Amino acid sequence: MTGLPYVEVAVDLPVYHTFTYEVPKPLSSIVCAGKRVLVPFSERKISGYVLGAGNPSIIKDVKPILDVLDETPLFPASMIPFFQWISSYYMHPIGNVIKCALPAGVNLYEAVIIELTEEGQAALTGGELTSLEAKILKGLKRSGPCRLKKFLKNLEADVSAALIHRLECRGWITRRKELRGAEIKPKMERFAALLDPTGPLEGLSLQRLKIIEALSANPEMPVADLKKIVPSASRLIKAMEISGHVRLFHRAVYRDPFGESIPPDTPPILSAEQQKAVETVLNSFGKGFSTYLLAGVTGSGKTEVYMQLAAAALQQGYQVLVLVPEIALISQMQRRFRARFGDCVAILHSGLSGGERYDQWLRILRKEVNIAIGARSAIFAPFSEVGLIIVDEEHDSSYKQEHQLRYNARDLAVVRAKLQKAVVLLGSATPSVQSYHNVKRQNFVELILKNRVEKRCLPQITVVDLCKIRHKRGIRRFLSDELVVSIRETLNRSEQVLLFLNRRGYASFPICASCGEPVRCKNCDISLTLHRKINAYKCHYCGFAKPAVSNCSACGSAKIQLLGLGTEKIEGAVKSLFPTARVARMDRDTTRAKGSLLKLLKGLRSQTIDILVGTQMVAKGHDFPNITLVGIICADLSLNFPDFRAGERTFQLLAQVSGRAGRGESPGKVVLQTYNPNHFSIITAQQQDFIAFYEKEIQFREALKYPPFTRMILIKISGKNQQQTEKAAQAVGKSCRSMLKTLKTSLDTIQLLGPVAAPVPKISGRYRWQLLLKGSDVKALHRLVHQVLLDNRSLMNNRQVTVAVDVDPVDMM
Repeated sequence: MTGLPYVEVAVDLPVYHTFTYEVPKPLSSIVCAGKRVLVPFSERKISGYVLGAGNPSIIKDVKPILDVLDETPLFPASMIPFFQWISSYYMHPIGNVIKCALPAGVNLYEAVIIELTEEGQAALTGGELTSLEAKILKGLKRSGPCRLKKFLKNLEADVSAALIHRLECRGWITRRKELRGAEIKPKMERFAALLDPTGPLEGLSLQRLKIIEALSANPEMPVADLKKIVPSASRLIKAMEISGHVRLFHRAVYRDPFGESIPPDTPPILSAEQQKAVETVLNSFGKGFSTYLLAGVTGSGKTEVYMQLAAAALQQGYQVLVLVPEIALISQMQRRFRARFGDCVAILHSGLSGGERYDQWLRILRKEVNIAIGARSAIFAPFSEVGLIIVDEEHDSSYKQEHQLRYNARDLAVVRAKLQKAVVLLGSATPSVQSYHNVKRQNFVELILKNRVEKRCLPQITVVDLCKIRHKRGIRRFLSDELVVSIRETLNRSEQVLLFLNRRGYASFPICASCGEPVRCKNCDISLTLHRKINAYKCHYCGFAKPAVSNCSACGSAKIQLLGLGTEKIEGAVKSLFPTARVARMDRDTTRAKGSLLKLLKGLRSQTIDILVGTQMVAKGHDFPNITLVGIICADLSLNFPDFRAGERTFQLLAQVSGRAGRGESPGKVVLQTYNPNHFSIITAQQQDFIAFYEKEIQFREALKYPPFTRMILIKISGKNQQQTEKAAQAVGKSCRSMLKTLKTSLDTIQLLGPVAAPVPKISGRYRWQLLLKGSDVKALHRLVHQVLLDNRSLMNNRQVTVAVDVDPVDMM
């Protein structure tokens, strides 16, 4: 699609519609869908994305595009309907949707640069300045030239555009525009090539002869590889270029995100259940869109089903996309796929560097690989002929993005498969209520794996009532005799132990022993958590920290009582109880550094770790055969959340972490400690009976009209000023109620709850309010919210208050 006189462009700005631009003749042969273009927009230049042919008839003065920024498209044209659907459903500007899909750092934007002049410096010493003017000029003197937007944000003062204009007119500051962005570029590496293999070699040193020998075997080699053979190659190669023996040149190379190579594996013989699941899905290849839910108990071999289906898809010329909920699981999944499929596998996730992610994107785009594995953002992998999309652990809430474009990758997998007439396979040992309801309504086809591979038994789960031991002192209130004895027996058998507590830190609720005031965050309405390793109280929402020696902010007392517990406290207690055991901890604190997570997983695999203490990171999909005991320290933490999905999440988390035990030849055991042994989520998790849980939970959902019987949209209002934020929330609420009366057909199908302050009313210095809209008519619900947004444009563009729309919300906090 080249030679178009006009093109439709989605600009990288928060605007909900696209724009038509004229294509100058010199550029007409290279413009096509999927490429970025530089376009004029108002008084600036920005990058946009070509979506197709434009319609000039509805516009009087059509502006021309200024430049084409890509040699080849950044995404295939087949993905454009997918982007358009996302923009419409999630009510998000389409240019921002595409920006979110692409690797970070490839877009250009025009930035306003502000700088202090000599006259401005003179005014600082002798001029009559207001306090705000002095603050601006002093700030510019410290920072030097910088982006106006960033400068004003760091200044933390309310500065009007008129004041900046006035300072510019006085000659105290200058403003200029610069094109910025596109930080990510191809990695260039220096190569050497032998010019004349038959040339004379007399007089050459032994090192130079070694270089020529290496280049004779490999006509073109990276200089870095030559240095492994001859350490001084970097210096010698320059002289050899001058003497005419070699040619030096630079070539773009891919950054390697994998590290170590993986030995190939041999596909195992499938069980009868696995074979039936594979054959069922295979029969739908090439017959259009279909969705399957693979409900298999933990350790039933779901990953092997994925790989067998991927192999069949590749044989039929399709591309395969595999989603996993968290980066922690990608390492295990990519190792297994690379062992089976070799170098045709790419990975996409936010843990990669910008350059690595860009290179993986290019490999997919150039069809050098046909399998992509990644976390939620991998749903945007630029495959043009995707035939199979696999979503592992489909129930996991990590598939929902909670900022900017608030999409659910599991739902988008179904949408993309439908648009591209592909097959989507959702897999889980604990399917979401939403997905299983779709099975019941015959929207999805259920595939069942009831048994573990090689006829291994599910772990035996013992429930310990913590109410019976709460009279005990210290950590033994949470480490029951049953658990301690089980740990000792497991260690004596040289087997591994997993201890699960979904709360990090040392003490989660420090309070003043004198006045009872909690140690609170200054930016959030939440108590701080003590972290012993860094000897500080820390906020898990905004990152604020203060020293552990701090006194009570209310009464000044130094007596702080450290209530609550976290993984750090459990780790310390376990080390004191079992001093010879090798204990490690896996949570966000210990896996923040690059490579730290892989080091922990490698330690488990090589059995250099005896006891692993962790949060929910350890509960998902990991397969370590020597873990035979799982201890759940407190199963109730997620039950008390003000969220209608609290019971579902508790069941899923407990069933998943229990499934880490006994995945090898030795049987597994789980000690589940709880204050609520009679709660149906606990009972069904102990029985590992998802159907029993679903049948109980679905009754509550239907009675209270919660999903899957309705859809929900959460409107979030936040701002730094408490009164302004509440006023804005009330204005949005009033607009919603007014619109509901206007759209009379919606009165019976849509329910408005709020506006109310959010369960956590303040985070990172911003006050938070929310409105919840729920209804059975999806179109009416979206139409209402669209109209509310249009009626409140001044509020939507308000710098003081932010209004965000979360369609199908997962986090209600």
